[in-house]
Amino acid sequence: MATIDRHVTALALAHALSAAERGLAVIPLSRAKLPALRSPHHEDSPPAPCHGECGRLGHGVYDASTDPRRIRALFAAAPWATGYGIACGLPPHHLIGIDLDTKSGADASAALRELALRHLFTIPDTVVVTTPSGGRHIWLAGPPHAVIPNSAGRLAPGIDIRGAGGYLVGPGSRTEYGVYGTVPGTAQLPPAPCPPALLRLLTPAPRAQHVTPVPADRPPVQQGHGLVQFVLAAHEGQRNTRLFWAACRAYENGIGETLAPQLTDAAVHVGLTDREARSTIASAARLTGHA
Repeated sequence: MATIDRHVTALALAHALSAAERGLAVIPLSRAKLPALRSPHHEDSPPAPCHGECGRLGHGVYDASTDPRRIRALFAAAPWATGYGIACGLPPHHLIGIDLDTKSGADASAALRELALRHLFTIPDTVVVTTPSGGRHIWLAGPPHAVIPNSAGRLAPGIDIRGAGGYLVGPGSRTEYGVYGTVPGTAQLPPAPCPPALLRLLTPAPRAQHVTPVPADRPPVQQGHGLVQFVLAAHEGQRNTRLFWAACRAYENGIGETLAPQLTDAAVHVGLTDREARSTIASAARLTGHA
């Protein structure tokens, strides 16, 4: 049994490395489709609000990488892994997953067709992954600065969305439910751009901004230290997404303009160009209504 398990793990690693070659950031998954590595903070009370800043493995989708060395290290730390997850929302594809579920009893495929007719869009040729339960995952590419949230059934019954902070089970993964595959003819396709009309349905409506004033005894620079560290801890493939997230939080908390220079410096330190960093921060300012 141990030999079979090692073979399954080696196969999952091979699939994960192949996905990484296509620019898809990956993590090892268990047979239960969960991140294979336990959080290093699982015994903390309360658990530390850490997304990998501590430098240890075990932060779920925040461990995701396209670096072969890091991927091998992740799988070496989780020799029980039988599959891999593909992080959504990260460059270069900014992946969005349309999960057509069958377990709810709803006809998710029919619901998607109805949405397409009503809102005048078509699903382009793209990667389509088959699930053991008979469902399908449609891969679409989002625009660089769109933050698509995860949702379950919000778009229509049986349709779940995997966006920023979420992941899709990669084809070739073996779970306790069966093996994930691809629809013939789609495996080598790049994720197709998400149709604008569908993207509008997936993007949450702007909310009224409630700026939290900075306490007088807490300088803005000190308040934003954690956000700067969050950017500094970014691995390749995470830098732009982490910077955008941190900048959004800074503007929402009323310290965006004050913290922008430090966020820019942190982003440049981890490998972005000054122009890329400033553009991403400007996008965060626009999204939060501070441009």
